[in-house]
Amino acid sequence: MRLFVAVDIDAAIRERLVQFVRRLKQQVPEVRFVSAESYHVTLKFLGETPKLDAIREALRTIKAPPFELAVRGTGFFPNERQPRVLWAGIEAAPELRELAERTSAALAPLGFPAEAAFNPHLTLARSGSGSPQPKAGERTNPQLQRVRELIASEAPQEFGTMTAREFFLYESKLTPQGAQYSRLDGFELVAR
Repeated sequence: MRLFVAVDIDAAIRERLVQFVRRLKQQVPEVRFVSAESYHVTLKFLGETPKLDAIREALRTIKAPPFELAVRGTGFFPNERQPRVLWAGIEAAPELRELAERTSAALAPLGFPAEAAFNPHLTLARSGSGSPQPKAGERTNPQLQRVRELIASEAPQEFGTMTAREFFLYESKLTPQGAQYSRLDGFELVAR
């Protein structure tokens, strides 16, 4: 199973993101935008693993409080000059970073290495392989440059604020139409 751990985005914020992407799609239809179902804040990507039960048990040990997060602004990986991934920004209380660190620490004994850096964001569109850094022979999609120009001509985007009250274990199935996500389990965030 291909697994990851994430915080979901509230429906109202998701709808504002959908409307923003719909407007961009109308102007630049050649760009590969991700589906609205994939809007989540990844805490930890686990990849292919058979350790489902052990992962669930490890995630149940995490104690963390609910926290506020805002979705605002947009940007590109690796940078604006060579855009490969369009993202919406996440601004959050320190508890989001702490939750990511606790998730990583809980899963480390199962053989999942710590991330180099936690960079919370929502992926909205991808170019080429979808990796922030190009694979050998890949070029930047010139249509993402057009998206960058459109966004630069507008005021910064405000998508909304929410309180995260739980996090989830997801399965990701790769299909020709893109990744399909299934929620496998939820874990409540409880005030101390």
